[in-house]
Amino acid sequence: MIASPRRMAIGGRLQIVLLAATLLVLNMLPGVSRAAYEGGYPYRIGATVGMVGDIARAVAGDKGEVTFVIGAGVDPHIYNPTRSDVATLLRSDIIFYAGLLLEGQMADVLVKVARKRPVYAVTELLDPEYLIHDPEAGHSDPHVWMDVSGWMKAVEVVADALAEFDPANADSYRTNARHYLKTLEALDAYAREAMASIPAEQRVLVTAHDAFGYMGRAYGIEVMGIQGLSTESEAGLKDINRIVDDLVGRRIPAVFVESSVSDKNVKALIEGAGSRGHTVKIGGELFSDAMGTAGTYEGTYIGMIDHNVTVIVRALGGQAPPAGMQGRLSHTE
Repeated sequence: MIASPRRMAIGGRLQIVLLAATLLVLNMLPGVSRAAYEGGYPYRIGATVGMVGDIARAVAGDKGEVTFVIGAGVDPHIYNPTRSDVATLLRSDIIFYAGLLLEGQMADVLVKVARKRPVYAVTELLDPEYLIHDPEAGHSDPHVWMDVSGWMKAVEVVADALAEFDPANADSYRTNARHYLKTLEALDAYAREAMASIPAEQRVLVTAHDAFGYMGRAYGIEVMGIQGLSTESEAGLKDINRIVDDLVGRRIPAVFVESSVSDKNVKALIEGAGSRGHTVKIGGELFSDAMGTAGTYEGTYIGMIDHNVTVIVRALGGQAPPAGMQGRLSHTE
């Protein structure tokens, strides 16, 4: 008997949940090393995605060297780790990952690594009441970094973990974290003020997949994703037609593509609205599940959010400086 796609999907989600639970238990066991670090500097920090690695880099300073395995433009929802990725994590002295099933296909790798190295989910301090739950997906929305105030909790996790791992430099990590949090507070204030400048009737964000729910809730903008929380979900004609109805009926001026997701469904929206007499433009490319190119401002968490906010606001008729909060954006038009 062949299992139905729905049953297979449910089984896959259950397996991921069980693996994640195993990881959590392993990480609390006495057998997992928690002895103070005694090696040289910089020690090696492994991270799954750039947003997590960027926090670790800011908090560790020159004491740690960060390597993350899922790079710019790569979708973590469907990423399959390579042998090289596993080797990178095993060579690391401490590892951080996002959690909330963002890296679902890496769960088994993280379980294995957690037997030998301290491994932390940076979202572990978030109150369950804060999280956006999706009954259809069967788990919480993992895209917490889209709300800067929520992502600040991740900074606390990293600072506490590094202080425990290397207590000799705990004061340095906490100082670095405080400085980084001040910059995040400024970024949060910028996002709040800029989003509020969008005319109320145009405060609608339409994207390729549902990665911007926390941003919408935090900054007062309605969000529509063609696909669900994970890009593994498929968008049907019914989903596209439903959003086309909104684009036409509400005269929404722009939709947005994402750097790590195919733009085919977004283009279908534009064609559908056009066939009904409403012109919709692509408002710009947003960074959803991955930051920009390494070595650029957009290749940092702060630059990623600055870019997203600035692009959204300007495309939907609000007021934001072309080069963003810090005047460092390279391409927002």
